[in-house]
Amino acid sequence: MDKFTRLTVLALSTVLSILPSVVYADPPVAAFYESVAKLSANGKLGQIVKQEKIKTSVKGAQAWKIAYISSDVVGRKTISTGLIVAPIGQAPKEGRPILAWAHGTTGSAQNCGPSQIINPASPLNEYFLMDGNSWTDYGIPNLEEFIKEGYVVVATDYQGQGGGGRHQYAIAGTNGRDAINSARAASSMKGVGAGKKTIIYGWSQGGGATIAAASLLDYQAQQGTAADNLQYLGFVGLAPDDVAAVLPRPPADEVATIKIMNDLTQANVPNVFLFAHYVMALWGAEAAYPNLKISDILTEEGAKVVDRLASNKCVHVMADSFSYAYGDQYKSLIKPQPSNSLAWLNAFIDSSVQPVKPVAPVVIYWGTKDTAVPPVMHELYQKQMCAMGANVGRIQLPGEQTHFTTPGVSAPMYLNWVKDRIAGKPLANGCPAS
Repeated sequence: MDKFTRLTVLALSTVLSILPSVVYADPPVAAFYESVAKLSANGKLGQIVKQEKIKTSVKGAQAWKIAYISSDVVGRKTISTGLIVAPIGQAPKEGRPILAWAHGTTGSAQNCGPSQIINPASPLNEYFLMDGNSWTDYGIPNLEEFIKEGYVVVATDYQGQGGGGRHQYAIAGTNGRDAINSARAASSMKGVGAGKKTIIYGWSQGGGATIAAASLLDYQAQQGTAADNLQYLGFVGLAPDDVAAVLPRPPADEVATIKIMNDLTQANVPNVFLFAHYVMALWGAEAAYPNLKISDILTEEGAKVVDRLASNKCVHVMADSFSYAYGDQYKSLIKPQPSNSLAWLNAFIDSSVQPVKPVAPVVIYWGTKDTAVPPVMHELYQKQMCAMGANVGRIQLPGEQTHFTTPGVSAPMYLNWVKDRIAGKPLANGCPAS
């Protein structure tokens, strides 16, 4: 680093260190979310504590913003927000099937929930694609088609994205519980005609939440919720992440544990976009597990900056802020050697997909050009679950699909897969032949 660059970084760091006491404030949210954040998370899992009817551009549909009771990976009650979209008209006697959508990464601040966008009850709109019309991803894939089929669609924001508390980004065990409780909320809500048949589907962060939810058998079976005994028929993971699948069980040897932690960190810092996701995940893990501190991995300056940005900005803006303030020196925020590595690695494994046979079939869709979620993650997940006797299919999409084209290209494929599961049609085993 030349003298000019050092001086620039020093000056920016000084400014950043002063800002919190001068202008820092929580991000603004609409009145619905402001009032929800003041509520206590008391009630049954899946219980709706606030709802507000909103407009939707989907023909034949009605929509609501909701806030409902959920809980995190260590059992603390939380409040999550989201959407419910349902067909207008009389529901069948057995109730309408439920499709629970788990969204991809949007950020960790209170204003990063997709339901907060203007006209959120829409088909999926991706920030990254050329026809995206917002600064973030929002909307629900296959929404129009699912409404035409007579399904109730519920889309969680996850805890910490509008309902108060700190978002546990990439903690699949927490995000998966939010998806399960969103389905309970939909099933319990009067006026939407939802029944018990349930399918969870999700992309990226939400893909990890989906396959995590598939193995939370005891959580699914809990009684005394807002809607007990949901019937899970399948899980659809679009480019899902599974951190536990690629992490070896941490050795007792401290030197070896530090090496694994260093390798994990270095794999997530080649560019500022990945770096923003990684430090946001550290911030989320710190929120979930009291024995973790992001200062174990980041410098004192890095910990302060990440706390400020993760609590105040959504992910793309967060990456821009790192780029603006640090340029190509953002890696300087990482300690040369981490501490408390064993606790961090154990938390990453504990918070990810549990090694339990899924309650229903799982199908995964992925593209060969996915550089955001390494395909080896869901490849190893499939091998692990198939060895337990699960039915886990893994479909490579045609052409050279990226992480961001995966939802659109896979949509017609899993639409039929979902319809067949709801209809009770037989399904061939998707596991590779041994």
